[in-house]
Amino acid sequence: MESMDGFDWDDGNRAKCQKHGVSLHEIEAVFANARIAPDLKHSDREDRYIAVGRNARSRPMFVAFVYRRFGDVVRIRPVSARYMHRKEAESYENEGS
Repeated sequence: MESMDGFDWDDGNRAKCQKHGVSLHEIEAVFANARIAPDLKHSDREDRYIAVGRNARSRPMFVAFVYRRFGDVVRIRPVSARYMHRKEAESYENEGS
């Protein structure tokens, strides 16, 4: 049986995710309340997903990620992360109500 076991971080995705001023802690916190959907636009080589949610300070964020399997364990591997733009955040709020 497989289980979800945290996040898959290395130098490559850590640097790319932090380039927009987002901390690793913020990225991980988004998944506590995220809406997740397939990222069909960027899934040509592997299944990619989008998570939208809020960080611990309630700032709306967007995280692109993939699931990575390590034996019976699956981890979330963030690919890119950023704060949402104003219009994206408004759309996110409208969809939630």
